Amino acid sequence: MRVVLAEDLYLLRDGLSRLLQAHGLEVVAAVESGPELTDALAEHRPDVAVVDVRLPPTFTDEGLRVALEARREMPGLPVLVLSQYVQQLYARELLADGTGGVGYLLKDRVFNAEQFVDAVRRVAAGGTAMDPEVISQLLAGTGRESTLSRLNPRELDVLALMAEGYSNATIAQQLFLSEGSVSKYTTTIFAKLDLASSNDTNRRVLAVLAYLNGIGPGDVRITSD
Repeated sequence: MRVVLAEDLYLLRDGLSRLLQAHGLEVVAAVESGPELTDALAEHRPDVAVVDVRLPPTFTDEGLRVALEARREMPGLPVLVLSQYVQQLYARELLADGTGGVGYLLKDRVFNAEQFVDAVRRVAAGGTAMDPEVISQLLAGTGRESTLSRLNPRELDVLALMAEGYSNATIAQQLFLSEGSVSKYTTTIFAKLDLASSNDTNRRVLAVLAYLNGIGPGDVRITSD
């Protein structure tokens, strides 16, 4: 798996590069600025980009803006945002094309290497990896009507954990359910959201995108670890 990494702090950039390489991923470029990220993505067309939000020269939202432009140029480019804060506007724009391959983790809430590398792999495979705090802020910022009103509270709990990128087995552990029960819930969720029978991985991504883009604030139920 080929990774382009963008992080302006040298020690963190070097540490992340070594961590990814130690887990069998190839870091084809590790850059420190927005322009360098643009060039690296165009040159290498990686399997996934791991991007900090704040990069030189602006130190505002340079990384996210470059990532968005890259996804327009390379539709479906998997992007994992690694940040100290939630930038709602651009996070929504990353999700808006409905293609998946999107993650948004907060630096101070990544607690171990396995968690981080697993998120990178999920995003590269077209899935999602969203921090619970990111989910909470995204949901708080939308008031649109949604087909998600069809879901009952337990189904919303399952879908919230799907958004974090958890498998059915892990969701079962989190909610103290059997894996079979979670499988039934996911099937019901797909049906209620009118997601036609197809690859279940694709339907999970579509359900998560619907969740993050369309739920009203009065329906919010977040289950985190």
